[in-house]
Amino acid sequence: MADLSINLAGIRSPNPFWLASAPPTNTGYQVQRAFEAGWGGAVWKTLGEPIINTSSRFAAVHFGGQRVAGFNNIELISDRPLEVNLREIAETKKRFPDRAVVASLMVEPTREKWHEIVKKVEAVGVDGLELNFGCPHGMAERGMGAASGQQPDLVELQTMWVKEVATTPVIVKLTPNITDITATARAAVRGGADAISLINTINSLAGVDLDSWNTVPHVGGKGAHGGYCGPAVKPIALNMVAECARNPEVGVPISGIGGISDWRDTAEFLLMGATGVQVCTAAMHHGFRIVEDMIDGLNDYLDEKGLSSVAELVGQTVPRYSDWGNLDLNYKVVARINRDVCINCNKCHIACEDTSHQCIDMLTDPSGSYLEVVEEDCVGCNLCSIVCPVDGAIEMVELVPEQEPVTWNERQSAIAMLQSVRDQSTKEAIS
Repeated sequence: MADLSINLAGIRSPNPFWLASAPPTNTGYQVQRAFEAGWGGAVWKTLGEPIINTSSRFAAVHFGGQRVAGFNNIELISDRPLEVNLREIAETKKRFPDRAVVASLMVEPTREKWHEIVKKVEAVGVDGLELNFGCPHGMAERGMGAASGQQPDLVELQTMWVKEVATTPVIVKLTPNITDITATARAAVRGGADAISLINTINSLAGVDLDSWNTVPHVGGKGAHGGYCGPAVKPIALNMVAECARNPEVGVPISGIGGISDWRDTAEFLLMGATGVQVCTAAMHHGFRIVEDMIDGLNDYLDEKGLSSVAELVGQTVPRYSDWGNLDLNYKVVARINRDVCINCNKCHIACEDTSHQCIDMLTDPSGSYLEVVEEDCVGCNLCSIVCPVDGAIEMVELVPEQEPVTWNERQSAIAMLQSVRDQSTKEAIS
């Protein structure tokens, strides 16, 4: 078995699976149940000034028969007294000394408030701090959460205030509700952050009830935007983690969050640069024991790959992630249909004919009708293989390149160089 233990900026845990700061980490009872199930760490539900939550506060987006493809909430930070939370944190850490217990914090953007809460929380033995600069609703309207997290200068300043007194590692949790996630990541690093975590939830409205015309959820007939998470946000989160991982000005460990539901999602986040992951929606949907399958699956995967530790996965795909302008314009794949597997449902033909490049023909022979790709017209867009309901019926095949690799950036550079030579020749001819 591989070594699943991680070290995130000095915060150690027996495996990379942490519960994110959210309803599942609201009490000591819950966190201790999670640790008994096998979770390696937990980020305690955000602590701060007393708040009042609403009823109701959750909603879900179901799609294609799948429950909870996306999850929306308008819940705020902990509504339990700080003293109660601190007592339970101390009890939890005493019972599970090998598990990572991280306190999520959010207060008004003043040095005094940050100093006060950091000292109180560290006094009960937490392993680290996570600064919540991502909450998109409620707290943001009060000048905290995403209101701070969308301003790099405030991220840097508040991180610096925390680092003035913190004795444990400081993680800065970033909001995705911003144009460039690396802007705030770099600001956190300038402020002294030991690590970053991302993403927090995305601004969202789950839906509208077509009978009552109320928003979903609603509070006495009124609604508000909330935070979106769950499987639907994974591609967004994965991209933002990758953008931070490949930016040399960030350069700190990453705790990956966003739509992680199983060991496969975890492996993808690790490959894209995360040291560990945080999970919320999947635990709320299926319960704490999902971590058993996550641990077993990741162990089996590492064994299959011949890797001795989970750390060997971290960042392996980052060098392969670049900008569009660096992609080879002469690389070519085409679709090929396996007639032995194809069920002639015609979905690939319809998709290609109506919305792509009209390169799949419907043909007949003595054995009946069949589909065939006109390879010289195929652009390798992958659409047919995506809509095909049968595994192995359509394969995307790499062709032997007819030309040397060239990227858009290289092409433009060559054009500019050629134009410069022409311009110089013209000047010399005139003179």
